[in-house]
Amino acid sequence: MIRPMRTTFRTLLALAFGIGTLIATPVLAQEPPRIVIGPGVIEPMPIAVPTFIDEGGAGDYAREISRVVISDLEGTGFFRNIGEEAHISRITSFDGGVAFEDWKAINAQVLVTGAVSVAGDRITVKFRAYDVFNGNTLEGAALQFAGTTDGWRRMAHKVADVIYSKITGEGGYFDSRVVFVSESGPKNARLKRLAVMDYDGANVAYLTDSNAIVLAPRFSPAGDRIVYTSFETGFPRITLMDVASLQRRALEEQPGTMTFAPRFSPDGQTVVFSLERGGNSDIYLLDLNSGALTQLTNSPSIETAPSFSPDGSQIVFESDRTGVQQIYVMPASGGEGTRISGGEGRYGTPVWSPRGDYIAFTKQNAGRFHIGVMRTDGSEERLLTASFLDEGPTWAPNGRVLMFTRETSGAGGQTSLWSVDITGRNLKQIPTDGPASDPAWSPLLP
Repeated sequence: MIRPMRTTFRTLLALAFGIGTLIATPVLAQEPPRIVIGPGVIEPMPIAVPTFIDEGGAGDYAREISRVVISDLEGTGFFRNIGEEAHISRITSFDGGVAFEDWKAINAQVLVTGAVSVAGDRITVKFRAYDVFNGNTLEGAALQFAGTTDGWRRMAHKVADVIYSKITGEGGYFDSRVVFVSESGPKNARLKRLAVMDYDGANVAYLTDSNAIVLAPRFSPAGDRIVYTSFETGFPRITLMDVASLQRRALEEQPGTMTFAPRFSPDGQTVVFSLERGGNSDIYLLDLNSGALTQLTNSPSIETAPSFSPDGSQIVFESDRTGVQQIYVMPASGGEGTRISGGEGRYGTPVWSPRGDYIAFTKQNAGRFHIGVMRTDGSEERLLTASFLDEGPTWAPNGRVLMFTRETSGAGGQTSLWSVDITGRNLKQIPTDGPASDPAWSPLLP
């Protein structure tokens, strides 16, 4: 049997339970070992990521790619990079031998080596990740990425995704984007516009101006379109935007109604949303191809914030039919639904995990707001955060990290974006230029 790596965050896992085309090709390596994750002490795994080698024309790219890889991995809370000042050996050639005893001496459990070359506007990044104590390359963690230089950050994220996945057994999420509402101006006259960024706050691009209030953007399953609520006409209307061209069109305009809280179905062919008429809100489904509109709920209460299960068979939503906001699950064809929230307080903004195992939500209780998760039947409720105002969770592509809006109290209170993993252990703020709200994670980029 292959001896497992001396992983130190295994219990935590058990408890938790740039644009451009990139081409990945294998780098020849010896057969890597299989890593087994089992019980252990909860603390970050020590790894070493020496600055990637410049194999020609790479300039600052090699250093910056190494920096992003380290930031991605350390940002999970599962890894601790050993700084180069502590390194005994120096990596001077990508294909040279590795003095594993030197890396063992500084307690590095994983060593990541890489090299970068640039020719014109093309960049190539190759890397290997080693199990230091077995002296082998991690299985599947020896790859080469090629693309354009403006996609260098994506390549760094892809390197980190591979390393993260091979060590933890979870899917990666670094090579992804987040659409959000960028805010400016005083709190009582806030200007809002749509923006998109890398998951870590880099590469911000603006999708709309601030002439109209925008809310609740959501990516399509392919990441090529966004639906959101716009007040461009003076009333909330669902708008569909093509991410590449920024062309947009309003959906389902009916006189005397307001539409809001949109979200795509898993196949991207329909949009589920709330429609308000005469003071009553129900959930509807719109076929984007035919324009056919289907009413899914029919209740005098407020029904809103619908979200599909990953297989498209069910919809979770919030309703105040009992007098207090609670979470319900109904078939995708509609119906009364079954209440799944059972604790004290109010529950809202439910969203199904892309893995299908959890539903995230906002909870208000005893003067505090929380981001939480529960099983799809309402069991195992777990609150991950607590503050003056936390709301609107969105799932990372791997279903193990959430991003949400946090607002501080008082007349000068500001909104900001935060993330937390499903253990509640790794809470951190996402850097943005100014106030930000309503994040929505994209799928992994192709």
